Amino acid sequence: MTDHVDFVVEQWASAMPELDASSMAVFGRMLRIMKHLAKTRAEALAPLGFRDGEFDVLATLRRAGAPYRLSPTQLYKSLLVTSGAMTNRLNRLEEVGSIVRVADPDDKRSMLVALTEEGLAKIEQALLVHTQTQNSLLETLDAAQQAQLKTLLSQLLVATEAER
Repeated sequence: MTDHVDFVVEQWASAMPELDASSMAVFGRMLRIMKHLAKTRAEALAPLGFRDGEFDVLATLRRAGAPYRLSPTQLYKSLLVTSGAMTNRLNRLEEVGSIVRVADPDDKRSMLVALTEEGLAKIEQALLVHTQTQNSLLETLDAAQQAQLKTLLSQLLVATEAER
């Protein structure tokens, strides 16, 4: 079985034989899979009115648990985006009624971002679509392969984040 990444690695082997492009076989596949998943997810979530990054904000608030509130700083650090990008996302989500900004009960100088009832309903519906999309991609692997992939990717992620 071959794929586009095999083609790319072979091209590099021919174009620059001195280059060790073996890591491209792993990372090229991860990047292509994520691009396919992002496209499929965007298409599946489009009918719900999501724009880029908004799903992630609402999902982060939802998984925080009731009362579904976090600070903007907690959000942008969790999602690995800039504070400016987070502000844009929050402004849009507030415009469409998915979130509200509320005073932090522990620090009146600070604001928290909270899901509205509409935002909660929207993200719960979207999460069903999102997980179905991911699960359908993983169906090509059996349970043992999925467990092995999860372990290997976790090792890579831990090593990557330890370097930062």
